[in-house]
Amino acid sequence: MRATLRTAVATAGIAATLAAVLATAPGIAAAQPEPAPAPTDASGAVVEVEIPGPEHGGLAGSGHRRVPAASPHKSTALDSPAARAADGEVTRLVDNGRTADRLDVVVVGDGYTAGELAKFHTDAQAKWAEITAVEPYTTYRNLFNVWAVDAVSKQSGVTGDPDATTRRDTALGSYFWCEDIERLLCVDQKKVDSYVAKAPDADLVLVLANSKKYGGAGYNEPSASLGYEGIATASAGNDKSGQVAIHETGHSLGKLADEYFYPDYPGYEKYTGAEPADSNISTLSAADLARKRAKWYRWLGETSPDGGKVGAYEGGGYYVKGLNRPTDNSMMRVLDKPFNLPGVEQMIAGFYRHARIATALTPTDRTLRTGATARIAVPKLVTADGRKLFIRWSLDGKQLPQFNGHTKVKVSDLGLSAADLRTHKLTVTVTDRTRAVRDPKIADTLKRTVAWKVRR
Repeated sequence: MRATLRTAVATAGIAATLAAVLATAPGIAAAQPEPAPAPTDASGAVVEVEIPGPEHGGLAGSGHRRVPAASPHKSTALDSPAARAADGEVTRLVDNGRTADRLDVVVVGDGYTAGELAKFHTDAQAKWAEITAVEPYTTYRNLFNVWAVDAVSKQSGVTGDPDATTRRDTALGSYFWCEDIERLLCVDQKKVDSYVAKAPDADLVLVLANSKKYGGAGYNEPSASLGYEGIATASAGNDKSGQVAIHETGHSLGKLADEYFYPDYPGYEKYTGAEPADSNISTLSAADLARKRAKWYRWLGETSPDGGKVGAYEGGGYYVKGLNRPTDNSMMRVLDKPFNLPGVEQMIAGFYRHARIATALTPTDRTLRTGATARIAVPKLVTADGRKLFIRWSLDGKQLPQFNGHTKVKVSDLGLSAADLRTHKLTVTVTDRTRAVRDPKIADTLKRTVAWKVRR
């Protein structure tokens, strides 16, 4: 669930009273009935986070909760020179190109002592491998850089593991039993940001707790100061916690709404508000989606990777009736399921908000003369069918089909005559022609153009 549910609240009021539900449901976390004030400044006294669903339940989430932005569990100063020297060190775990052209994921560990930093790096790589095993991360894994920032803790493990009385002195103040919810793994946001700021850039943040206990949280409000899309917390040693993190990126990167709902809760039997702006929930039936050419209508009837056909399934956005979702059980409703087809499309759109698929290796701020070569770097897609990004070159707007697919072109091969003293424009456009995107507005963002001035 998005931290502020900005779009849904503004257009439909979907979560206006969500904090008052889920008080007594078996296996579902209690939520506070009283409203809490929203943060009023950059530090923020209170933030909203998504609660992961029960470890052995079916739902991906259990609502949201207002929690302190700061941890109640304070860390003390490191007393070892070696620990102080290692604290804040940045390592590039995955290098796929320039930071400006990639979606940069920053992983910060908590509850790792100076002697456990190698374990943190191994855990970070393992969790990233788990994330990239899910589409569309698999196909687009080369659009990402991954950075590890070493946050050295005085004690190993985190507060609340194995039980609510356990205390650990850690760098980020991570703790289970956040607001008395065992699996809700909260952090001190200001401390997290102090480490994230050490990385060259951050588009998405993952906090890994040195724990095998199931848990996590979704801090899905974009950072006003550092610019990242959100924070997902997860237990490094718990397999299912990685699924929680993937679900949270559906909110932060894909801007997707939750597709789960709450039976037998007063106020959530039926939604009667306006059509929400969220791309994956709607008041419309499948027939109305098709007739109005709305939301996910382009995918209606298609077989989705999460099972079944895309349609309009009753229940979503926390309501049992009145709101529909594209498929029965996608990642936005149930953990261990893939994103559905409309969800994959929105995730790809999120990737391309940050990543560029053509990087100029030859400077573009000078005129290239005979003997020079225009070069670009293009990420490789990871697909079973070997699909590649489409590369098209042109000179003064006229296509040069002989260079299609090439990542470099020599000025001498452009056929400029010796008598031609004009300056020309050489352009290369790289396009992702994926079938996973059908919305023309999104498709228009899946390209990148680089241009040079050239002459004899």
